[in-house]
Amino acid sequence: GSGKSTFLNMIGGLDRPSAGTLTVNGLDLFKLSQKELVTYKRDVVGFVWQNNARNLIPYLTAWENVAMPMMMGKPGIPKSSRGRRDRARQLLELVGMEKRQNSRLSELSGGEQQRIAIAIALANDPVLLLADEPTGSVDVRTSDYILDVFRRLNEELGITVVIVTHDRHLAKKVNRVVAIRDGKTSSEFITRSLKERMASIGDLSDADAAPAEETVQEEFAVMDRAHRLQIPEAMLKEIGAEGNKVKLEVEDGHIVIKPQ
Repeated sequence: GSGKSTFLNMIGGLDRPSAGTLTVNGLDLFKLSQKELVTYKRDVVGFVWQNNARNLIPYLTAWENVAMPMMMGKPGIPKSSRGRRDRARQLLELVGMEKRQNSRLSELSGGEQQRIAIAIALANDPVLLLADEPTGSVDVRTSDYILDVFRRLNEELGITVVIVTHDRHLAKKVNRVVAIRDGKTSSEFITRSLKERMASIGDLSDADAAPAEETVQEEFAVMDRAHRLQIPEAMLKEIGAEGNKVKLEVEDGHIVIKPQ
């Protein structure tokens, strides 16, 4: 109920916002005609739904499911039967499902279905991949594999991946997390290497000795245009702020929040 799925639908062009601005890949979605919006959904974005029944056609094999969207793909996407099959095999190999290319929905586990759904979403070479709870019905091992696939798509192919999830385990493994509460962006978590973090605060001597693979996650509160922000509940409890009012004071160049 926080607005995460609505946010995903807006970016995907499935819903239109009633106010504000919405720009994706340089396109103002407010100004797109219905025909242009269809082209946007076909060429720019790929969807991975939480419900696998929305991702796969049950009577088609895995490769046929991946090849189907290419029939209506943008220029550069193969349209011939052989070309579509070859590209489908490449995408299934990318997600580690090449050995299941001839399997149908009923023959696949939940994790396998989800990985094939990612291949389908990539069929028309999108620049933006939207995933709604992609790990919601799989075990931890499969969840990690799916996340590794998303990371490779981002790092190797340059695809922007937006994931909506309640899974805190997953949230700790990505570079950037935006938390939404009551329809508003409440906080943002940025994952950086420990070396980079120490260098940013001026600790250059220890930064050189920090392990390159070790990371830290920093939390930032997000201010809206009216300079409003949401304070994490744990912090309010820690200072004993139980009511709906707090005191704000400036001390030594810092804004200090005190309980009433």
